Amino acid sequence: MAPRMDDVMRLCCDISAHREIKVALKHSAKGAMVAGGTAFLGGLMLGPMGIAVGGAVGGLMGSWVTSGRFVPLPEILMELPPSQKQKLYADVVAILDGLSWTDVAQMVALVMGSATLQQQVVAALLSYATKELGANVRYSD
Repeated sequence: MAPRMDDVMRLCCDISAHREIKVALKHSAKGAMVAGGTAFLGGLMLGPMGIAVGGAVGGLMGSWVTSGRFVPLPEILMELPPSQKQKLYADVVAILDGLSWTDVAQMVALVMGSATLQQQVVAALLSYATKELGANVRYSD
């Protein structure tokens, strides 16, 4: 049976939940907007000195806003746009090549029952999270 994208995404979510994989996405654009916005407001209120003060305060606030907040990988996977899901799907289907199952529950059970397949899927998930999402990863092995 050819795996459907929803089935593979469920497998990825189950494995990443089982391994307690969490990621912190880098939100540098958000931090830059906070820093720039406060520098702009400081400039409007206090002139050139306000730009310096606003930039310093905004830089600190931007750093705080973007500090690594780790969230469970399944949450991120379920919110991916279709093009990113397709990339992860292709990576995982290459691992599952030759495996046969009748439904998603059996596929998850087969992969969870094989340490080798599980490690390969976890490796694909970690590679995807770091390379494609630019995330910092933390998990229990």
